[in-house]
Amino acid sequence: VQLQAFGGGLVQPGGSLRLSCAASGSISIINTMGWYRQVPGKQRELVAASPSAGSPNYADSVKGRFTISRDNAKRTVYLQMNLLNPEDTAVYYCNAMILTTRPYELRPYWGRGTQVTVSS
Repeated sequence: VQLQAFGGGLVQPGGSLRLSCAASGSISIINTMGWYRQVPGKQRELVAASPSAGSPNYADSVKGRFTISRDNAKRTVYLQMNLLNPEDTAVYYCNAMILTTRPYELRPYWGRGTQVTVSS
């Protein structure tokens, strides 16, 4: 199973970026899909998560600015980030809880990470 993320980059404060992350491989079911971020010297933190059923949840710091969505047919999760500020600068990682077919197991998978830099 692989999670491949796209969409990071450099943006000015107040700008927008859209991240996407596609899962591929021997997948039976994808449960929660989400995004985390990490800056040097700090723990990785949850940004937003989209369960397979129910409403998404967000970190307080991004509520009202970021929107998570998913396309189950494409096995892809998106993160629309608006009104970005320098405190959003981090490496963003996608995460998914996946039930694989071979081996038959449920566990979390991580994408490689994509850098988001907010700077003027």
